[in-house]
Amino acid sequence: MLREAIATGATVEEAKEKACQELGVETYDDRIDFEIIEMQAKKMFGLFGGHPAKVKVTLKLSAAQAAEDFIRNIINCMELTGITLSTKDEDNVITIDVEGDDVGFIIGRRGETMDALQYLTCLAANRVDPAYKRVVINTGDYREKREKTLESLGRRLAIKAAKTGKKSVLEPMNPYERRIIHTSVQKIDGATSWSEGENLNRHVVIGPDGKRSNNRGRGGKGGRRPNNGGRGRYNNRSKQQSPAPNPDRKPLNEGEGMGLYGRIDK
Repeated sequence: MLREAIATGATVEEAKEKACQELGVETYDDRIDFEIIEMQAKKMFGLFGGHPAKVKVTLKLSAAQAAEDFIRNIINCMELTGITLSTKDEDNVITIDVEGDDVGFIIGRRGETMDALQYLTCLAANRVDPAYKRVVINTGDYREKREKTLESLGRRLAIKAAKTGKKSVLEPMNPYERRIIHTSVQKIDGATSWSEGENLNRHVVIGPDGKRSNNRGRGGKGGRRPNNGGRGRYNNRSKQQSPAPNPDRKPLNEGEGMGLYGRIDK
């Protein structure tokens, strides 16, 4: 897409109009800047000298276009072919969908390459616009599938922690994915989660909630099982049902209100 055009005309306005037509925009478009390179001059005595007006029109780069251009350059450097981009800019969120046969190279291991690309694209987009824009890069429904996988993982390990009293240590994740886990865990009574580690090694730990002890029908140390006519073991097992989801429990604050990486401040 052309970013600037130079045109000449009998008048400045005519030259400006020609340059805008070449860029595919209107003269009143607020995305353009124009510079008068040379004013028109009439011929002396109608015979000598004189020249037309010359104007340069520049199309200002938007944050969304800067983001898309940045990704295209990366894709070209990776020598990937058959990749198409679809960009939307709504409510200060730039969403770029990447499609093609080689998108696996862009996604990377568990989305790590795509997350890094998203982070760098966010930096590039916000260099051209004073109003902060959040950038989301997706391919197909990868992020939606990843979110459902993490929700299922968090719930499963939370139920395990509530039933067995044992904790589980997850692999390092970015803040957005850690928040998905926290949100899922905090809906299960008897389980809790927290983050440990620093920087790239920060990860989620899921364990039993000490404030919400789960009564499994067992006596204390050295205690005796209740006499239920030989059916004590069966009754105890029947009481150990999976904890029910509790939507009223609030998730831990792990990047609340932000998407992946959130705002990048200088």
